[in-house]
Amino acid sequence: MKLQYREEKALPPFPQRTDVLTLTPWLAPVVWEGTFNSALLDSVYKPLNLTIGVTAFAIGKYTQFVGHFLESAEKHFMTGYHVNYYIFTDNPQEIPLVQLQPGRSLNLIPIRKYQHWQEISLRRMEAINLHISETIHREVNYLFCLDIDMVFHNSWGPETLGEMVAAIHPGYYKAQSREKFPYERRKASAAYISSGEGDFYYGGAVFGGLVKNVYEFTRACHMTILADKANGIMATWQEESHLNRHFLSHKPSKLLSPEYTWDDRKPKPSELRVIRLSTVSKNYKELRD
Repeated sequence: MKLQYREEKALPPFPQRTDVLTLTPWLAPVVWEGTFNSALLDSVYKPLNLTIGVTAFAIGKYTQFVGHFLESAEKHFMTGYHVNYYIFTDNPQEIPLVQLQPGRSLNLIPIRKYQHWQEISLRRMEAINLHISETIHREVNYLFCLDIDMVFHNSWGPETLGEMVAAIHPGYYKAQSREKFPYERRKASAAYISSGEGDFYYGGAVFGGLVKNVYEFTRACHMTILADKANGIMATWQEESHLNRHFLSHKPSKLLSPEYTWDDRKPKPSELRVIRLSTVSKNYKELRD
């Protein structure tokens, strides 16, 4: 008897990029369009029945960004996967109803509004850490923490999953020297990085990883923020400064290129073949008043 085997579909060859940095000195991949095979990754991750969490903060006037954020995420973020959105807000009645795909949910987390926007920024790590310990750790496998004033434009898929994931800041990915990075330079701060140190400048708008690792990361950043507060110091870029200090001594396992955290105010350079997530143009003064 002749055995018959179903013909397997050949996967396209593994893509390469030579025009951009695709590997860090500590051998962490830097994710760009053209460095991964989506079909292959889906074949690995989809059978695992993963749930991906997303946190975002919509406080005060920032509730106006929730609708576009969620609508665009439903089109482009981890399509075909289970997704839980966790929106921290002081004004739940202002959060619009958005039609979600099957297997995806929206959770509103009450949070108080602080008088100054800097205080809201500094409290973010604490709030995420607390909610992971109370609830999120039981509900998701991976967690991404994103800014709400952003819009998805193209696919964000399993190529972004990793143990601990950081995003290269779009304003500094072409910097020729560490001196150009806006690290915290005051030695009295727990976020201090000396002029001779640094790998990349990471953006605070996007980070993520395995939920247990995001818990440890947010806890560590919260503790250094508290240390600064006890000494009457606020780091230059609030939580982003502490994020960069942490990633200096605890290297992320994967880096996302500026495709994943672009800025609408910037022209699109040639090496950016696709923009996946970008910050929308807005009037910061009006939003923070």
